[in-house]
Amino acid sequence: MSTAEQWAQVDRYFIDKLVQEDQVLEATRESSGDTLFPGIDVAPNMGAFLSLLVQITGARRILEIGTLAGYSAIWMARAAGAEADVVTCELEETNAAVARANFERAGVADRVRIMLGAAADSVQSMIDQGAERFDLVFIDADKRSNPTYLDAAVQLSRPGTVIVIDNTVRGGKVIDETSEDPDIIGTRRLIDMIAEQPGLTATALQTVGMKGWDGFTLVRVG
Repeated sequence: MSTAEQWAQVDRYFIDKLVQEDQVLEATRESSGDTLFPGIDVAPNMGAFLSLLVQITGARRILEIGTLAGYSAIWMARAAGAEADVVTCELEETNAAVARANFERAGVADRVRIMLGAAADSVQSMIDQGAERFDLVFIDADKRSNPTYLDAAVQLSRPGTVIVIDNTVRGGKVIDETSEDPDIIGTRRLIDMIAEQPGLTATALQTVGMKGWDGFTLVRVG
């Protein structure tokens, strides 16, 4: 058995034991095959992690950058309860259509709103309009734009807001300071920005599992 296969089996063990993924969530995850980017949605244990973060923080107003099929948004909307106000940004109408159907099926369509278009434009419009601040922000879109998304997330946050940025380890490539990959450059700049802002407290964790070697960065706005 390869190391990657073992990682996936360990993930599956914990998911089977601890993660309550019902048929709607399973169907939503599988429906990513109908989007333009099949299979890049978060794993079930990451969905459960986001759900726990929402419950631990008491978040009600949630911003997500990167909708895809709506899998992570459903986890968060359910955790936040009937009073949830989830705004999720999606560039592609094809993906948004899949997500809308999944939100209806999951019974959360009344608490999740998709902002269609470039996420940078969507978050800037919220800033310009003086939108109510968010309790939790989940960033999981194009990695080259992570600095833009972080800057907007901070502007749309209040003291105590939690920001989660997914896929920041990049299979270990994040340490390559000579990389010309825009996703690595964007991720490294993201980390620098967090380190340079005294109002942000953060850590980053590596993960291995069915999604390979990656990880996420967790930020609290002071």
